[in-house]
Amino acid sequence: MISEETTMVAERDDDTTLRRRHMLGLADYDRDEIELVLSTAREFREVLHRPIKRVPTLRDVTVVNLFFESSTRTRISFELAEKRLSADTVNFSASGSSVSKGETLKDTARNIEAMKIDMVVIRHRSPGAAQFLTSCVEAVVINAGDGAHEHPTQGLLDMLTMSDLFESFEGLNVSIIGDIAHSRVARSNIFGLNALGANVTVCGPQTMLPRGIEQLGVRATNRLDEALEGCDVAMALRIQLERQGVGLFPSLREYHTRFGIGLQHLERYKDLIIMHPGPVNRGVELASEVVDHERAVILNQVTNGVAVRMAVLYLLAAGVRSE
Repeated sequence: MISEETTMVAERDDDTTLRRRHMLGLADYDRDEIELVLSTAREFREVLHRPIKRVPTLRDVTVVNLFFESSTRTRISFELAEKRLSADTVNFSASGSSVSKGETLKDTARNIEAMKIDMVVIRHRSPGAAQFLTSCVEAVVINAGDGAHEHPTQGLLDMLTMSDLFESFEGLNVSIIGDIAHSRVARSNIFGLNALGANVTVCGPQTMLPRGIEQLGVRATNRLDEALEGCDVAMALRIQLERQGVGLFPSLREYHTRFGIGLQHLERYKDLIIMHPGPVNRGVELASEVVDHERAVILNQVTNGVAVRMAVLYLLAAGVRSE
């Protein structure tokens, strides 16, 4: 039996909803919408620490996890969030499916929707795949990462983690370090942090910094120490080893020497907080000792991921319930 206390989040006023029916990215989200997601996530995080970790919020709502790209953390986090909300969950993987036989995304989506689903969580290697899906199905669409475009729920969980450590985003100095050009995580964080009033610096090899990146309201540098000077939060991005043959930088060793964060940086910058979207290449983006350091909040990000995805599902489900 679920107690009255446990169902507190499920009984919130449905007037507190997001303005958009889908979550495709944070580029158009304003401060109020982002803060709504974060405050809702804090409530759901309380649920995750109770003996009964399930609420009936999405009972009778069917959610399909449509993953065309391999994932571990994001997929499991969404699955757990859906189950904690009592949703009916269906998992779809492109491997071994009709996609491998040549079926298009449009046909796959329409066939799944014919099974009367309500929400779709999609991860795809092509930028714009989530947006395209909204033209194919009537279900609510949540972007779980589309190519180098955006990864909105990752950006939101990163911001929730920062909000646990700092009283305000106003004037907060955040540096994002690594392959900015190909990072959907970086883009979502830039959009969200700018909306909240933070100062964002991006840092990496010149080959990994998009031309004109400053137009997104960030400062760009090729020097790690310049990015870390006065920085409150340093977010290291995963170097995708599958791209190493492209020649974006000479070697992993040289990358770590120039852009990897080591213990010497934590000693020099006494209040620096370390984040990473995972998985971490130890000894590349971060020294192994940094990954395990008390000022690294990487596992906090993982925990917050479930709460944020519960919040997003809950807030967007208002569109499902109103139909």
